[in-house]
Amino acid sequence: MTSATDTQNGPVRFPTIDAGARIGHVHLKVADLQRALDFYCGVLGFTLTTTYPGAAFISAGGYHHHLGLNTWESKGGSPPPPGTTGLFHTAILYPTRKALADALQRLIVAKIPLDGASDHGVSEALYLRDPDENGVELYWDRPQEQWPKKPDGSLQMFTRPLDLHDLLKELER
Repeated sequence: MTSATDTQNGPVRFPTIDAGARIGHVHLKVADLQRALDFYCGVLGFTLTTTYPGAAFISAGGYHHHLGLNTWESKGGSPPPPGTTGLFHTAILYPTRKALADALQRLIVAKIPLDGASDHGVSEALYLRDPDENGVELYWDRPQEQWPKKPDGSLQMFTRPLDLHDLLKELER
């Protein structure tokens, strides 16, 4: 079988994906289902929608599930070691800067450390690890008309430190 990168005349190029395509959900292997639920529901505030033997499905706003958590192949397991392939992080998009500030406040109260916090121009993001050491990004997007652009009109993304004190001030506004 030939892959898109193995063709004789270069990679196969198909038309771009439909603009309406979205990532519907992420399903994570976890070592301890209750511990994962304590983090995703108890700290971040997702709602448990349903369970299945060895699995739980959680969401925000009544969707069937944004995250699936399962122990089918990982009960009691350990995280993959650094230097291996796999999921880098799950990115959870918050609708507003104030909602992201609420997430930061929850992490502070729960004493969950951040791996980083960045302003990318197009978004502001918090980076952390869940109890199974899966990377988690919590972020909000600035309105598209505020995204920084290069002179040619393409995006000018960057990574700068995020002012966490300023973010928390959103909760007072």
